[in-house]
Amino acid sequence: MTQLGNIVYVVCAKSCTIKMYTADTLNPLGDGIHVEGMKDPGDIVACRRGRHLYVADWGGDCIWRVSVDDRSCAKWLTMESTMESTMDIFHPETLSLTSGRLLVTSCPSSLRQYNAANRQELRVVPLPWYAHHAVETTRGTFVVCHATSQKDAVSEMFAVCLRRCG
Repeated sequence: MTQLGNIVYVVCAKSCTIKMYTADTLNPLGDGIHVEGMKDPGDIVACRRGRHLYVADWGGDCIWRVSVDDRSCAKWLTMESTMESTMDIFHPETLSLTSGRLLVTSCPSSLRQYNAANRQELRVVPLPWYAHHAVETTRGTFVVCHATSQKDAVSEMFAVCLRRCG
């Protein structure tokens, strides 16, 4: 779920439709946005500057970019476009967006950061554990939520400090 202006956008597993609701009353808005080819969306974020939605499609191993203005949709990143070798796997799990940089938590455990304007990969950070979600802070660090081996602990937060790319 994400919000842009007064509209809340929601994706549901195994659905090719992005549902829309008013932010103040949560009343449904029309039939939503149909994304032809989207298989199993798992996460969605909004870019206020470009007025786009980015959707992690678990079933399609891709990220969709959807314009909220004209409802145009396109595969923005795919496994094929990110592969540098046959051993490089891209399975987008969760997304976050900070200052025009899209952060993708990918399986196997890694963080991948992209320039949202041109899809340029800014960095890949391999992680030693399975990450559930990550966000970039305003200081250029990442906060990563991951599973632990402790039975009582569901997840812990860790900051991975990295300098911004010049």
